[in-house]
Amino acid sequence: MALRILVVEDEMTIALYLEDLLLELGHEVAGLAMRLPQAMEMAKSAEIDMAILDVNLDGRTSYPVADILAARGVPFMFATGYGLAGVEAPYNQRLIIKKPFNADDLRRAIAESGKV
Repeated sequence: MALRILVVEDEMTIALYLEDLLLELGHEVAGLAMRLPQAMEMAKSAEIDMAILDVNLDGRTSYPVADILAARGVPFMFATGYGLAGVEAPYNQRLIIKKPFNADDLRRAIAESGKV
């Protein structure tokens, strides 16, 4: 089943790589946000099935975006180069994918989210 996924990532090369991986896996990128205000707005209103959130957005955390998504009941995962250690409580109870990841890692994480 193809999902509409919001990508929140401040590094353009990683965002484009992630977009390619998602397309390769048969999903659609419903939006790409590179800064916190834009990500928060998209999290409030975008028609999405799930989201992938970079923890650090240009020096700010994406936790406010996670809060919005959680309130809407939209599943999400965090992406970080630090793994579990890079995500503060209580957010570290969510699905976390460690950078760098590949298509197989992403496929497994999406499956673990319960959306496929």
